[in-house]
Amino acid sequence: MPLPLIGLLLLVSLVAVPTCIVLLVLMLRNPPRSQSRICAVLALILGFSATAVYCYGWFSVALGGPFPEVCEDDGASGARLASLRQEYWPLRNTCIYADGSTVEHLALSINGYVYVLAGLAVVLTCAAVLRHRRTRLIPAGTS
Repeated sequence: MPLPLIGLLLLVSLVAVPTCIVLLVLMLRNPPRSQSRICAVLALILGFSATAVYCYGWFSVALGGPFPEVCEDDGASGARLASLRQEYWPLRNTCIYADGSTVEHLALSINGYVYVLAGLAVVLTCAAVLRHRRTRLIPAGTS
């Protein structure tokens, strides 16, 4: 992905998360509130948070971030470092040595946060949809 697009996604995410938090607080202060809408706003918060964390990790890889320090000049076999290969999903760095051996480093903290936040966002979206369908199917006069 081009660097400006990732920057735009990061900016949108960083603006959307506090906006959704304010919206959630306003929804909770002013009843009546729909449980499906609360779940939907929570899903938006988690989804935008996952996007912001991923974009941060992407920038750290693209701009030379924390990974180059983990590559040693000499590999376990004594071969010199030949090159680095960086991948953006999952965020990983591969140290390639002159004898062809490789050592991979994954950004587990960033990937872990992205997976957990995105997974929770999907679960909350499903809960919001189910809640919304359930309230539409049950007539207002019955319980």
